[in-house]
Amino acid sequence: MITITTSGNKKVYFASDQHLGAPTAASSFPREKKFVAWLDEVKKDAEAIFLLGDLFDFWFEYKTVVPMGFVRVLGKLAEIKDSGIPIYFFVGNHDLWMHDYFETELNIPVFYSPQEFLINNKKILMGHGDGLGPHDKGYKRMKKVFTFPLFKWFFRWLHPDLGVKLGQYMSIKNKMISGEEDAKFLGEENEWLVQYCKRKLTQQHYDYFVFGHRHLPLEIELQENSTYINLGDWIQYFTYGQFDKNTFSLLKYKSKKKD
Repeated sequence: MITITTSGNKKVYFASDQHLGAPTAASSFPREKKFVAWLDEVKKDAEAIFLLGDLFDFWFEYKTVVPMGFVRVLGKLAEIKDSGIPIYFFVGNHDLWMHDYFETELNIPVFYSPQEFLINNKKILMGHGDGLGPHDKGYKRMKKVFTFPLFKWFFRWLHPDLGVKLGQYMSIKNKMISGEEDAKFLGEENEWLVQYCKRKLTQQHYDYFVFGHRHLPLEIELQENSTYINLGDWIQYFTYGQFDKNTFSLLKYKSKKKD
């Protein structure tokens, strides 16, 4: 378990589901600039920053090639990390083919499953959130296929111009990947991540559960002193999480500059 203790007026920040590159590079460019502006603002008082997946709408790492674009956000992450602020990245269902690029080029650790963190003595379980809880069986089967080493080996042999174009097409068109059907509130009793969190609470206590993937800003009290947070997205809501001393807040970003 990684322990983080904030100093002075420092805060810990969380964001997910930027989906940069969707539906086209040109149309997502203003969103990338907005997210970079947010990073520029929070770095002033950030103790740490957590990115909980789907930063990119599609990402695949060949041995010597990564998808073109995203230089502004990658450069800003490098700048922040080089300044001494820890950044933690969780792989989402759109960037599940991430390998070691972030770790070797940016020195940012990458997690592939939910992890426990102790922040100011508050126990937090966080991750992207895809494939957790009951149901969602179609996606779970598809994820096993996509992460199977032999499948990735075959895909890697596609020329990047073809492979990236195919991946981007599938990412947008396939509802199981795009999460289009997940962007609706189903009622607390039908929220599979809520069910997942409640099951985890039978095993041990967590003060907060923090996830992305659902594209909905949600804050649901599971029981006394335990709350489920979904961070929303940077497509429609532009919401993020802020942990200040011992309190987690879900906030909406309003740029101080014109996009």
